[in-house]
Amino acid sequence: MIVDFHSHTFESDGSLSPADLAGRMRDRGVRIFSITDHDTTRAYAGLEVDFATVVRGIEINTTWEDNEVHVLGYNVPLADDSLLGRTIAENRAFRRARFSHMIAGVNAAGYTLDESEVLAESEGSDALGRPHIAKALVRSGQIKDVDTAFRDLLSRGKPGYAPSNYITPARAIAVIRESGGVPVLAHPGRLKDIAVVDELAEAGLAGLEVFYPAHDASQRAHFRALAERHGLVMTAGSDFHDPTHSPRGVGMDVEEVDIAPFLERIGATSVLTPPHS
Repeated sequence: MIVDFHSHTFESDGSLSPADLAGRMRDRGVRIFSITDHDTTRAYAGLEVDFATVVRGIEINTTWEDNEVHVLGYNVPLADDSLLGRTIAENRAFRRARFSHMIAGVNAAGYTLDESEVLAESEGSDALGRPHIAKALVRSGQIKDVDTAFRDLLSRGKPGYAPSNYITPARAIAVIRESGGVPVLAHPGRLKDIAVVDELAEAGLAGLEVFYPAHDASQRAHFRALAERHGLVMTAGSDFHDPTHSPRGVGMDVEEVDIAPFLERIGATSVLTPPHS
């Protein structure tokens, strides 16, 4: 079964429009998917899909012990005046302040970058971030590619880096649950300390993104066992951003039995293959 519960558009740090991303989902044969832009649900405005089930989603950036932890939320409300809407607006304000600090650091390192150039790369995105700065540097000819920009300027300890200051993962989980959604921890293989899973399970985490392109077989087995121990549902996502930096494309091929508990949790079991009579 091909699913994808983790993908991005140009409303955050992806490069495709919501319609173009949906087209790639269709071409891949995805049966159910979510767009999970960082700290915004704007991709769902006017989105029409007739080939698959779409589950409203979001990826909330959070800060835990000076590290970023990303919490995915499903079946979330879209209203700006909802609890979730107010919370992610707070996160976007943190993003804007961080964005200004990073540009100042890049310029202090001898580059020349204006905020307007970076905003142009964001195409009106609700969630400004390092990829937009990197793309602006590449477009201006000052850096050869995005990877070099991150390595030399925008990673921790480099002149264009500024620490994140988002809400905590426990708060993100609480807000998602209070909003009627299902909170899932994104890409656990990227965590600096896996112990956070134990803490977040106690805080109400509902699921774990076990099936993820960068997770190898041993990691998937480990996270499967971790999910079972804490009673968490398992999810799957490509974390697709754009064709260049996500060459694997959209969609994750998973066993229905593995994803069924999550589908039940979000009320989407209709996409499962009916049992033979």
